Formats: sequence, C-alpha cells, structure tokens
Amino acid sequence: MPNPKKRHTKTRRDKSRTHQKLKKNSLSVCPQCKTPKMPHRICPVCGYYKGVKFIEFKDEKENKKEKK
Repeated sequence: MPNPKKRHTKTRRDKSRTHQKLKKNSLSVCPQCKTPKMPHRICPVCGYYKGVKFIEFKDEKENKKEKK
C-alpha cells in the first residue's frame, strides 16, 4: 500500500476538513399552529400541509369522542 512520504501539517489537514461540517436545517413556520417545521413537509404537530389536513392523530380522535 502506498504511504505518504511526508506528514501533512495541521493547517493543511484542517483546510481539507472545512467542507465536511454539518449544515443547519432550514426551518419554516407552520401557518396553522405556528410551530417550526421542515419546509415542504407535513407539520408533525397539527398534520396540515398548505392548508389541507393530511394526518389525523390518535389523540385528536379520542378527544373528539370524549367531547361528544
């Protein structure tokens, strides 16, 4: 196996690692419940996307039955 002939400096090593960092996730605000969520995704809190309800959570179903 080939081995390096000379050792790389710490600066050179760190320069090559600058592109390996993690990026922050961009967040948008849900227009229904005003909580932060990932863009172009269904809101995990209320289940709405673009004003249409896609997911109904079990807790909401149970709450509606108890109220009636």
